[in-house]
Amino acid sequence: MAKMFFVLWIFILDFFTQMRWTLKPKPDTSIVNTLAETLNIDRMIASLLVQRGIETYDQAKKFFRPSLEDLHDPFLMKDMDLAVSRIEKAIANDENIMVYGDYDVDGTTSVALMSSYLKTRSSQIATYIPDRYGEGYGISYLGIDYAHDNDISLIIALDCGIKAIEKVAYAKSKGIDFIICDHHRPGDNIPDAAAVLDPKREDCEYPYKELCGCGVGFKLVQALGGNNGQSIEDLLLYLDLVATAIGADIVPITGENRVLAYYGLQVINAHPRTGFKAMLSQVKKETLTITDVVFIIAPRINAAGRMRHGLHAVNLLTEENLETALQYASEIELYNNDRKDADKSITQEALAQILQNKEEDQYTTVVYEENWHKGVIGIVASRLTETYYRPTLVFTKSGEKLAASARSVKGFDVYNAIDACSDHVEQFGGHKYAAGLTLLEEQYESFKQKFEEVVAATIDKKLLTPEITIDMGIELEQVTPKFYRILKQFAPFGPGNMTPVFMTEQLKDTGYGKCVGVDEKHLKCNVQKNGIAIGAIGFGLGPKYDQITDRQTFKAAYTIDENEWNGEISLQLKLKDII
Repeated sequence: MAKMFFVLWIFILDFFTQMRWTLKPKPDTSIVNTLAETLNIDRMIASLLVQRGIETYDQAKKFFRPSLEDLHDPFLMKDMDLAVSRIEKAIANDENIMVYGDYDVDGTTSVALMSSYLKTRSSQIATYIPDRYGEGYGISYLGIDYAHDNDISLIIALDCGIKAIEKVAYAKSKGIDFIICDHHRPGDNIPDAAAVLDPKREDCEYPYKELCGCGVGFKLVQALGGNNGQSIEDLLLYLDLVATAIGADIVPITGENRVLAYYGLQVINAHPRTGFKAMLSQVKKETLTITDVVFIIAPRINAAGRMRHGLHAVNLLTEENLETALQYASEIELYNNDRKDADKSITQEALAQILQNKEEDQYTTVVYEENWHKGVIGIVASRLTETYYRPTLVFTKSGEKLAASARSVKGFDVYNAIDACSDHVEQFGGHKYAAGLTLLEEQYESFKQKFEEVVAATIDKKLLTPEITIDMGIELEQVTPKFYRILKQFAPFGPGNMTPVFMTEQLKDTGYGKCVGVDEKHLKCNVQKNGIAIGAIGFGLGPKYDQITDRQTFKAAYTIDENEWNGEISLQLKLKDII
């Protein structure tokens, strides 16, 4: 065990010696100056805004003051009228409706959102999450049979279904209609459902294409609500679930997603649902950010589907009795601890396999062990990608087939790479940076070889070195409380609007720098220049300690953060790298 930790640490050391710094191009000076004058703001702030495509007063107003009025009309989405009509008919005729969703955060929040809304309109609502191990991802024949056995005539599928052509046809043969709410890329054909809502459909002219599954579900709720005289304000209570899914599914926090995340965070902080209260009962934080949602709430929701069953998460998210919710949350906390243990041990085994097979210098990582826990292979794939920084697939046995989770590096489309290997694949789906697939065991070696060939032939080799994108160079005297207060208003942060990264050159440590944390992995120091000093922390940067000793000068890439110590709050630099 200790040896494997040492091996992993060596690779993290190597990882941090190869960071690639990229300074964003300076935006047009005339545009920056005009925006600074128009908004009466500092040129640094104006420059950061222009880098994000914000060049006018109106664009800045939408950015800093997200408005519910900026949400698009849900009926602009292809098939929305058909979906609303079919659901209204089902409610009017007292049909049994099943809300069906995937077992991850996006799927379970979608089911919680849709089922809790529909229960305000009908008592004939059932929920269904497929078993990760017995049924696998997406719509299952078992789920359809369950619906048929229980006289369910309409299934609303969320965060899945866009490729379920045969299964939707099977349901239709049993007299069951489908409404699909998905956000994954469609295949060549669309399922023959009562309605298929997916902004990524080629024939869908919906203005915003980057909604998560829960976001598409919310648009359906918005349409249903509007059809029944409800305003968007009446539906705000559901946006905590949407914000959680946006953060967990790593979709861009731009446009409509920014509005949904902004108001969803307000709900989480001001009026959290009972399930969130239960999960956060041990967390001492006054205000949660989207990052807190991703690292505190999302893993616990995910743990239910990974280690036991996704319905546990749905039950927690829809529970209104705090005592019961606390019990659910306690159970999910145990699942999350089990998940952490499995993640840790499987990552060590996967690293050992890579070393044993002498595959450290390939363009891809593809590993397989039949006994690995299917619920954590996605997390392990992320860990391996962090270590080797290349497109990665982790396989395990799933019934008679092998199942894998794929993760990619910034700038490389792993979905397209898997598509190019489709001769060896039974089924696959996902996004540019994360995907899942199944294949027959006898196809594993052929797929592994083909995937390596495809990636080697198509990837830009510089993408195999992790990149730090730097917004601008600044001096320490510019790191002020006022500057930080304005930066905080750029939130919520995420893809498309990342936390600004700054660079300062010719820094020195004041002499108190040291390595801290378990195995001294982290670097803590006080950086100074021109008579100004400020505290800094670099997580995982312990190996770079020698670069700041003996009054050496160095440059740092960092974000600006707050540090609370003994009741006092001060600004600090959160180091991303030093050279």
